[in-house]
Amino acid sequence: MRDQLLRIPPHDYDIATDAHPDQVQLLFEKTLPIGAQFGVILVVEQGNPFQVATFRAEGNYINHRHPREISFGTPEQDAFRRDFTVNGLFEDPFEGSVLDYVGGRADLDKGIIRCIGNATDRFEEDRLRVMRAIRLAATLDFQIHSNTWEALTTSASNLNEISAERIREEFNRILLSPRRMQGFDLLDKSDVLGSLLPEVEALKGCKQPPEFHPEGDVFVHTRLMLALLRTQAPLHLVLATIFHDIGKPGTAQKDQAGRIRFNTHEKLSAEMAYKIMKRMRYSNTEIEITQTLIRNHMAFKDVQNMRPSTLKRFLARQNFEDELELHRVDCLSSHGSLSNYEFLIAKRAEFSHAPLAPTALINGKDLLTLNWKPGPQFKAALEIAYNAQLEGLLSCKEEAIAFVLEKFPNSENKASS
Repeated sequence: MRDQLLRIPPHDYDIATDAHPDQVQLLFEKTLPIGAQFGVILVVEQGNPFQVATFRAEGNYINHRHPREISFGTPEQDAFRRDFTVNGLFEDPFEGSVLDYVGGRADLDKGIIRCIGNATDRFEEDRLRVMRAIRLAATLDFQIHSNTWEALTTSASNLNEISAERIREEFNRILLSPRRMQGFDLLDKSDVLGSLLPEVEALKGCKQPPEFHPEGDVFVHTRLMLALLRTQAPLHLVLATIFHDIGKPGTAQKDQAGRIRFNTHEKLSAEMAYKIMKRMRYSNTEIEITQTLIRNHMAFKDVQNMRPSTLKRFLARQNFEDELELHRVDCLSSHGSLSNYEFLIAKRAEFSHAPLAPTALINGKDLLTLNWKPGPQFKAALEIAYNAQLEGLLSCKEEAIAFVLEKFPNSENKASS
């Protein structure tokens, strides 16, 4: 009902009824009792699943997630058990009228997220409502009511009492929202960010050399990067943006001239990101991609000095587009120079007439036919030949073989006859 009144296309429909679960199952041919103990039946019609819940009232909660007991009740009782007023609205499908027992329509019109009843009790019942309130406020561009906000900030430190998977899913939805910055700032102001990610909180006050980072400390820099990131950025890129510099506090030191340096911070940042994402139960694939972006983000400073072969390999990396976007916002949020970014864009256009990573002209089998034996020079010969190929010095297998024989004339490469 909320999305319909806001003229937002709904992702799904919640259906509530006074019919009991056994009655729902009798009415429809295909059903699944996915939450029968809570009065919820999954109905499948024309291949589409619908959750049908019986109006209910709830008793005290256990484990900050589930009610200890439920009893079937009225629409009004069902509305009062819900989290926020904007989520407590019903539409009567026969009359087409809105049933509002909790003041949700007024809060919807005013753009307010407000807990139903006592806010402290609502967050105590389900700790995840802290994250949901922030996500709703961000995605809908609403304000959180003062009483709800006060209870939310008090409950922020209790998030570790619920599963990491539930927190991660709400966190992801905030980060993937078109209004991710509003969500990020609410996570920060509420101290939820500090509770979930103390490694990011530690970026506050971590000073940087002003000649390269006039924007301020590492937290300010990270926040600016998030704000500059393209709206449709994939999750691993958003996470890499947040985590790319978390190793700076642990690597900060001053050189002889007194300038602040963060040597190898990208390596420590990647290691810390791994631990955080494991803690939040991210998939191995998501962790690996995020780590790769973080580890490689400092390599961009050297691109204009790379040999053509090295540069082509650099451009051909699997996650290069995301690495390039991370580099772009990294520059814009600090010194502002996009010279390396523009250089790479130009080089990619220059190299576009041929594959960046073509099939090698020669391989190990070709060297074996020359009676070479596997060893250190075996691998080195193939590497040098491929680099020469990438630099346009070789165009066919015969040239590549001749090139290798010229570079490695020693008989020690050959197997004994």
